[in-house]
Amino acid sequence: MQLTSYTDYALRLLLYAAVQPGQKLSSVKEVSQAYNISYNHLTKVTQELGRHGLLETVKGRGGGFRLAVSPEQVTVGEVVRLTEDNSQYVECFDDENNACILSPSCRLKGVLNEALQAYLAVLDRYTLADITVNGNILRELLGMKEGQKR
Repeated sequence: MQLTSYTDYALRLLLYAAVQPGQKLSSVKEVSQAYNISYNHLTKVTQELGRHGLLETVKGRGGGFRLAVSPEQVTVGEVVRLTEDNSQYVECFDDENNACILSPSCRLKGVLNEALQAYLAVLDRYTLADITVNGNILRELLGMKEGQKR
């Protein structure tokens, strides 16, 4: 399964927020620079994650975002479900737009759905805490400094 850039960015934002020392506010700009990815795309992702209660967003001068829940409460599977449209994995998953002539008797849809459920079940076993257990190394790779001011 290939994840969209949107999901990739959501996971990166959450990972960044999870390793932020002392849960200090992060800015979209610093995350964009750390990962060398689009500021505009990250802004949209940040807003959505905030609407869904995964990030706390603070507007205004000195604002930014931070995790709204503990890293142990957020599974990778939850983020993937939130940001991916499961009906788009294959055409036959989308009942409204499915034009495949084999659908009435095709058994492939069931196999693919079973594979998707297994994929998501694995992602559900891992939390942000699990994937950031090496936080010191991640902070170093992201260019984070203890006590660093924006």
